Amino acid sequence: MASSNSRRARAGRKRQRRMRNADNDLSPEQWLDIKAAWGGCAYCGRSGTPLQRDCVQPLSVGGRYTVLNVVPACRSCNASKCNAEVTAWMRRKGLDEEAFLRRLRAVTTAGKPEDLDPPDLVESEAWR
Repeated sequence: MASSNSRRARAGRKRQRRMRNADNDLSPEQWLDIKAAWGGCAYCGRSGTPLQRDCVQPLSVGGRYTVLNVVPACRSCNASKCNAEVTAWMRRKGLDEEAFLRRLRAVTTAGKPEDLDPPDLVESEAWR
């Protein structure tokens, strides 16, 4: 059977290649913990809807499915964000980026020893 050559099919194959080649180590249990910690969409706060895994740093620019990079997102936010940089996208949508980054840091460092904390995302120049 011949593979489709449409733009959507090519993009899907490219995404599958990126996924295979990336170092993804998010377990199903970790995903459940992340969803419980956020209690809804990490961006808009919507709860009661199915949540999707969204990479804060998109796969297309080197992100991975890891505990420190994945947040739950409603379908609307995930589709809207696509592969945009998270803080610029949040500014365009009128969402509170500082509150999101503070919450992201709190969720990803909860219950971890001080010496294992990730860099302070709120004050990092890479996140501005």
